[in-house]
Amino acid sequence: MTTTLRTPTPRLTTPRLTLRRWREDDVEPMAAINADPEVMRWIRDGSVLDRAETAAGIAAWEREWEERGVGLFAVEERESGRFAGFAGLSVPEFLPEILPAVEIGWRFGREFWGRGLATEAARVVLDFALRDRGLARVVSVHAVGNDASEGVMRKLGMRPERRTVHPAHGGPLCVHVLEAAP
Repeated sequence: MTTTLRTPTPRLTTPRLTLRRWREDDVEPMAAINADPEVMRWIRDGSVLDRAETAAGIAAWEREWEERGVGLFAVEERESGRFAGFAGLSVPEFLPEILPAVEIGWRFGREFWGRGLATEAARVVLDFALRDRGLARVVSVHAVGNDASEGVMRKLGMRPERRTVHPAHGGPLCVHVLEAAP
């Protein structure tokens, strides 16, 4: 799916967070997050990612910004400047049955869990998707059992649309959707 890039990629802020494009010095802290088995428990098949895989992922996310006008933002705490993870938009090519679609997603280091930061970041990203990028429909996908992510989706006003399985490893997934008011 291609969106029309209406404005340059903004830097988004919330009371506690800054969401921005990726920098080279984000690779190490993102690699540390991706190397944590507890963080990755619900991602794909649960395997951790190494530094090279993380760097390749960041490069792909940056290409998505350039090619599609949507992408994942690096997220940092405003007060401390500490890298926290990511939140943003992507095309869920891993799940062809729901395409065309744009997915909202997030991943934070464990030290940032339980403070409402994923919801805070996702709210500003969802506003960006609907207002700035003009999307009428946004999906989010979670592994069945990942109650924390499902909770964020519900707080965003998303509703369950369907259950399916991950095509690569067969794990059960739930797709949530939010459609903008006409």
